[in-house]
Amino acid sequence: MHSHPPERRRSERLQLQIPIFLRGLDSAGAQFLELTKTLDISATGALVLSRRTLRPDQLLRITIPVTTEQVSGLIPAETPPIQLRVIRSVPAGDAHLIGARFLTPLSGASLTRA
Repeated sequence: MHSHPPERRRSERLQLQIPIFLRGLDSAGAQFLELTKTLDISATGALVLSRRTLRPDQLLRITIPVTTEQVSGLIPAETPPIQLRVIRSVPAGDAHLIGARFLTPLSGASLTRA
């Protein structure tokens, strides 16, 4: 019988692939914008797929793309940016798996603020 170590995460992970815009500075210091996706997400962080090599402690921002179709004046044109810090970057074929922690844990209020 195998014993698994206790889960150290502060919040439950959900295996959700959510399209995101990932923004930050590349290794040369130039700003980048990449359309990518999460592989899993929790209230405190996310696992993100990226074509870029990112370093631990690097600060990033993500936003969730929205439809260009105007449904209602009540729906914002884009989601507010969410800031995160890279914890690790692991090569995965021609991409990298980026483990990152949100600077402020997500809540319903943080996703609806403009």
